[in-house]
Amino acid sequence: MVTASHQILSSLSKEQSLILWFDEVGIQDIHLVGGKNASLGEMIQQLTPKGVNVPTGFATTAYAYRYFIQSAGLESKLRQLFADLNVEDVNNLRERGEKARSLLLHTPFPNDLRQAIAQAYENLCDKYQTQTDVAVRSSATAEDLPDASFAGQQETYLNIVGVDEVITACHKCFASIFTDRAISYRHTKGFDHFNVALSVGVQKMVRSDLATSGVMFSIDTETGFKDAALITAAYGLGENVVQGAVNPDEYVVFKPTLKTGFRPILDKKLGSKEIKMIYVSASEIDLVACAADNAHTLTVKSDDNCKLTKNVPVSESDRTKFALNDAEILQLGHWACVIEDHYSQVHSNYTPMDIEWAKDGITNQLFIVQARPETVQSQKKGNVLRSYRLMLGNSESGVGNGQNSPQLPTPNSPLPIVTGRAIGEAISQGKVSVIVDVHNLDKFQPGDVLVTERTDPDWEPIMKRASAIITNAGGRTCHAAIIARELGVPAIVGCGNATQVLQNGQEVTVSCAEGEDGKVYPGLLPFEVKEVPLENLPRTRTQILMNVGNPQEAFSLSAIPNDGVGLARTEFIIANQIQIHPMALIHYDQLQDEKVKLQIAEITALYHHKPQYFVDKLAQGIARIAAAFYPKPVIVRMSDFKSNEYANLLGGKQFEPNEENPMLGWRGAARYYDEGYKAAFALECQAIKRVRDEMGLTNVIPMIPFCRTPEEGKLVLSEMAENGLQQGINNLQVYVMCELPSNVILAEEFADVFDGFSIGSNDLTQLTLGLDRDSALVARLFDERSPAVKQMVKMAIEAAKKRHRKIGICGQAPSDYPEFAQFLVEQGIDSISLNPDSVLKTMLEIAKVENPES
Repeated sequence: MVTASHQILSSLSKEQSLILWFDEVGIQDIHLVGGKNASLGEMIQQLTPKGVNVPTGFATTAYAYRYFIQSAGLESKLRQLFADLNVEDVNNLRERGEKARSLLLHTPFPNDLRQAIAQAYENLCDKYQTQTDVAVRSSATAEDLPDASFAGQQETYLNIVGVDEVITACHKCFASIFTDRAISYRHTKGFDHFNVALSVGVQKMVRSDLATSGVMFSIDTETGFKDAALITAAYGLGENVVQGAVNPDEYVVFKPTLKTGFRPILDKKLGSKEIKMIYVSASEIDLVACAADNAHTLTVKSDDNCKLTKNVPVSESDRTKFALNDAEILQLGHWACVIEDHYSQVHSNYTPMDIEWAKDGITNQLFIVQARPETVQSQKKGNVLRSYRLMLGNSESGVGNGQNSPQLPTPNSPLPIVTGRAIGEAISQGKVSVIVDVHNLDKFQPGDVLVTERTDPDWEPIMKRASAIITNAGGRTCHAAIIARELGVPAIVGCGNATQVLQNGQEVTVSCAEGEDGKVYPGLLPFEVKEVPLENLPRTRTQILMNVGNPQEAFSLSAIPNDGVGLARTEFIIANQIQIHPMALIHYDQLQDEKVKLQIAEITALYHHKPQYFVDKLAQGIARIAAAFYPKPVIVRMSDFKSNEYANLLGGKQFEPNEENPMLGWRGAARYYDEGYKAAFALECQAIKRVRDEMGLTNVIPMIPFCRTPEEGKLVLSEMAENGLQQGINNLQVYVMCELPSNVILAEEFADVFDGFSIGSNDLTQLTLGLDRDSALVARLFDERSPAVKQMVKMAIEAAKKRHRKIGICGQAPSDYPEFAQFLVEQGIDSISLNPDSVLKTMLEIAKVENPES
């Protein structure tokens, strides 16, 4: 047999080596060292020269595993043991798994295998230090494939120090090829138990116990949006993030402009990060107990006296700040791009990646410790658009419903009883089954809604039979989230109190179709599922844009065929994500209402300079929409609350007048240069400037609402220029809403000021017909199809065309009335912006108008 001498291995056959070093293997060697180890070798060889840090180490080979099995005559015993295996019977599966693991654990390693591992570990110590700490990870030959991850099916051991301890951990990894979850997963995926071999990676530990770690995906995990990278982070070793034991921070980075040198952090969400996993000191380890434990059980962690890692609380000061700074977020995002690009080239097709990272608390360096192909979104076919819609009384909620402005629950709308992070975009229903102990899995009934603290791979036999999964802990990259996506089961993670609120046998509806927030409703609520084939859709000369309000829906909505966004309303972001009047942030110290001041303090706890909160949140919301549709145009309307709506924001009453008719009062452009609001408008401008200049999202076109005169337009442009938004610089265009009769009558004069128009049919209708659209008494008279309104629209289009300005429409009319859309096309309008659920049907109608003979 072959020893582990690093110097002589190169002259020996890889196929019969017991040990191979990571820098000797690549992705083509999965059959030799399994997916995890082959990928580590690939990155060390190919990506280290590109600046990606990967800790080195070595691997026991698949040949070594088979040599162990064959030399001890274990295969025939295992085949006999599995003869009556039934993975659907939890007790049968558990019994067979225990016996198989025991069989391997009680069979000693051959001496030459022990010597090979020992020699390799000593060589690793020579490179680093005596008694160096290592991670010992299982790596199966059917693992980390593009269509089957096998993530977490076998065991991992951290902070392993010493020759004997490394050999013992390797032995336990061999046995873990027969964990209950691995047996079940192989059966489900159609892999023969005896055609799969196990390699073990022994890798230098990254001291993230003294810093941070996490998981990142080079694709949006819920929507499959390809241009975003999702990064999660928590304190300590990464096992807690992977297992869902903590609710980590989440960051979203936009890959296309990151690659060109910009800083496009689209989103930052603070997680609770309540615990962290750290090393146990040598004085805390009971060596006698460990020796007994190592001899008789599968896991180092099974006895409190033998744990080599432990969880401890995170201080309040650390919990309330982000675990990564912006430079680190961008560094990891860059590495995600490098890794994805490399593996896409290796596989000759787009290959998004699932990556584990860690930061060393001693050196402060970031490292990649694992990378595998993402196996859910990458396998989905993009030729069918499926959307779920929950029917809530007279309203509807779900992706694609066209909600563009803040919505308050109607009196008949049910309220969710539990909320958390939505995994997937589906809706499901069933009876609650609360299970907090893995030993009670046999109580679970197929079709139930699984409710638990968190899951790990031992829970997978019942997860695949659940109608939905709800956990107290975890983020979007935890075990429960990953497996739920792979199974196509909706899940809500990080709920905090689900096991206390939900009761066994209770009927619930689980909705992941309302953006990033997952909601559990009492009872079985009606919902519908729509599937729309996207093949052979006609493309129209008239551009089809979308109205998008909620940034959290933007990635999903971008999958609908479109030419960009014709209306992104900042009001939705301000009302739902910011919640605070901008002047209350600017004049925080002068706030008169102490209760309001306290509320604002809690919301902005991360910010010493309160106005920066407004800029950050508004920029992130706008950027997410802009990124979703990049490089297509995204027209962002600057804030157009009426004074009574502004007053409803936190702190707003102190800064807003009490107007008799807010609809026609201090709104839109009139506020932007007024001393009572211009400082707040400056914050809006700063957000737009950041999105365009720092994030590189130059597809954003700001639009000014309710601009009464060309002179007023010039005043607004002057304010924008003072705040760094100079028309024409960095290709900046500024559009104006065409929603007042004066905008139509003086359209050519407005064309001298602005670069384009967007018709707001709602306001244009009410002001042309002289009615208040908020008044129920005259609501029956409100109709965009009125000849008077259509004449105004026609005049506006003609004037814009004459002055070579782009003109579109973003009002409700073309979404509601196909005949109005037809009228617009006949007038030669450049673009029509529609509510998302109207896009496809209106596109077909427009195609008929443009090509009546087809």
